[in-house]
Amino acid sequence: MRKLRKLLTHTTWIMILIYACSIVVPKDCYIKVIYAAEEVTTNEIITGSESTTDNEAVINDEASTSREATTANETVTDKSRKDNEEVTETKDATDSKTTTDNIETAGQQSDVSLEISSPCAILIEPTTGTIIYEKNADEVRPPASVTKIMTLLLTFDAIDDGRISLTDEVVTSEHAASMGGSQVFLETGEIQTVETLIKCISVASGNDACVAMAEYIDGSEQEFVNSMNERASALGMSNTHFVNCCGLDADGHVTTARDISLMSRELILKHPEIFEYCSIWMENITHVTRRGSSEFGLANTNKLLKQYEYATGLKTGYTSIAKYCISATARRDGLDMIAVIMGADNYRIRTKEAIELLNYGFANTSIYKDDDNNREKLLPVDILNGIKEQIVVGYKENFSYLTIGKNSGEITKSIDINESIKAPVKTGDVLGKLTYYMGDKEIGTVDIIALEDVRCMRYLDYLKMLFKKCIEF
Repeated sequence: MRKLRKLLTHTTWIMILIYACSIVVPKDCYIKVIYAAEEVTTNEIITGSESTTDNEAVINDEASTSREATTANETVTDKSRKDNEEVTETKDATDSKTTTDNIETAGQQSDVSLEISSPCAILIEPTTGTIIYEKNADEVRPPASVTKIMTLLLTFDAIDDGRISLTDEVVTSEHAASMGGSQVFLETGEIQTVETLIKCISVASGNDACVAMAEYIDGSEQEFVNSMNERASALGMSNTHFVNCCGLDADGHVTTARDISLMSRELILKHPEIFEYCSIWMENITHVTRRGSSEFGLANTNKLLKQYEYATGLKTGYTSIAKYCISATARRDGLDMIAVIMGADNYRIRTKEAIELLNYGFANTSIYKDDDNNREKLLPVDILNGIKEQIVVGYKENFSYLTIGKNSGEITKSIDINESIKAPVKTGDVLGKLTYYMGDKEIGTVDIIALEDVRCMRYLDYLKMLFKKCIEF
């Protein structure tokens, strides 16, 4: 009985304490405590997933992961990777929207100054090559996987030249399979098509796929790297030197923001089909090896594709030395931009500042384009001493002019064709020019060229012409 009385006394005191707490502590405090706990949990999840969000966020000097371990855990790993991307992507998208809205508001003022914290950056309009913004654009730095833009450029060059085709089958060498860093886990002897390897490079940034492609095109990675450096030199990339084809950190493997913009411009203008590949968000490929076939998921390393509505490509990069880099392309209302960021401290800054550059470009520029769809059609012109009395002519190229800031006037044009054109004339010979003016200022010209060959009249030709006239008479 005494024990029961004691228990009831304790129970009474506990109830009194609970009642007192309910009076002293407001109900919303409990809610705030719960919300705070949720925020801590969410932050822990996001922080833990940052290192896996970008497939390239790997220290590229680590040893290549064995395929045996990967195959055993492939399903779990792929699901985990996708879950991590979804958690991070949700928060990133929210952050990005706020940033985008702020930048668009500021960008409407043409005199707004950009504050880019990354060491090096440049913004250009590709059709004209006009530089809109630059910061330390000629500072030499390692480019990480942005290197792969040149690898893709040479790959599409080889396709255009007929040296390779998209359906060609490429055998993975032991050297290619041994690549560390970001990879798609190709095995020695594994066969993939050229098109599949292009996806592995442009979407998942596979180092092993880069080397396999390089060896297929030029016989060895070193020969391919020689071709990369020759192509870079031809493009005027005077501060660039490649040591490998995938962007692994190596002594002397360097470039600049300006040079990256040059090779990016060449790739998207000469091979616009690249956008079909670098805009893929996720896609599966099939590994066929001695153990059978298995699916492998490619996830795009360029998060701008989901966070920026005007994004079209191009390539991201990361190593512990190069830090976070990107060459980002976007299009709005027919206007294209290329933004390059090098050496950002983290991928959030890389994404945020690439968006800032692109928005600034779209808000503060306008482009005038003139092509065969909207300019005067040229009639055949007279030619002297030729086998024909007239020659067909045309414009050599399209014309674009970028205006930065306030438009300073209407653009007019004037055609001037040589009055006395004499045979012989070959296709491509310049016979005149189309000149563009903004007000009284000349802003550019386009050559007017011959679209056919016309040779000189010979003695026999004169006889034939005389004979024809006699018959007509």
